[in-house]
Amino acid sequence: MHRKRAPHLEKGDPLQLRRTSTLECFKLSVIAANLDHMTDETKFHALLRDQVRSEFTASQQYTAIAVWLDDQDLPQLAAHFYAQALEERNHAMSMVQYMLDNDLQATIPGIDAVKNDFSSVEDVVSLALTQEKQVTEQITTLARTARDEGDYLGEQFMQWFLKEQVEEVASMTTLLTIVRRAGDDLFHIEDFVARELAKGEPADATAPAVAGGRV
Repeated sequence: MHRKRAPHLEKGDPLQLRRTSTLECFKLSVIAANLDHMTDETKFHALLRDQVRSEFTASQQYTAIAVWLDDQDLPQLAAHFYAQALEERNHAMSMVQYMLDNDLQATIPGIDAVKNDFSSVEDVVSLALTQEKQVTEQITTLARTARDEGDYLGEQFMQWFLKEQVEEVASMTTLLTIVRRAGDDLFHIEDFVARELAKGEPADATAPAVAGGRV
């Protein structure tokens, strides 16, 4: 008994050509979609992606500060900066969530080098204040760029961070003033942090969502 052979498609067969043509069209459409995604990249998106790196770097710097303070037996100050480290990490992941929500390429970058050696508590807090001022400049540039590019969603997203930075700079400025007034009286600094900073801020219902959840 002979099995019935399947019809043989010769070279140039219309059915085979149609299949090949369909596959090639699909490949081209995928390439075109990827190119469209790349060309949609704006200056704001590039700056936001770079800001993720800055926020993670700030988080790591605050961790280094907290560890140094822990080693100096200053538990209140250490706890404050451990909390600051988590806050900066949440800022970074909020930006990641924004990129995910808006179909932007979200990547987790490496971070810049951080400082681990300090000469005094004043040295520590001075660095922290400088860092907050730098972040404020970066956030301001992001908001301005979003407005210039007509990216109203991006501009609105950055408004919360602008408000946050006003509070962060003010808080760190006050802490530096207290540290300078206290001089060598580290107990006075610890007491101030315990009374004024350890209680933390109430939950902010307007805070942007955080990828993976807030920590």
